[in-house]
Amino acid sequence: MGIADVGIVLAYSAGVMLIFMLSWIFVKPFKILGRLILNSFLGALFLIIFNFFGKFTGIFIGVNIFTALMLGILGIPGFIALLLLKFLI
Repeated sequence: MGIADVGIVLAYSAGVMLIFMLSWIFVKPFKILGRLILNSFLGALFLIIFNFFGKFTGIFIGVNIFTALMLGILGIPGFIALLLLKFLI
């Protein structure tokens, strides 16, 4: 194995590492966005189901910008927090 072969191996290794670093930089925001979308969907689903059964129990959680942001960011824990706030207030 000569000097040129070592250079080629190092160049390929550097290229593979560069590809991994770039993919990590570009994939990480999509993971965060996907988690935010999933939390929003699950939180909204729980709110819709809760308000549907709220017709029978008389307890509703209003839909406004605060509840939408809380459910969008926190998801199911946000729904539980809103539910606790509703019972406390």
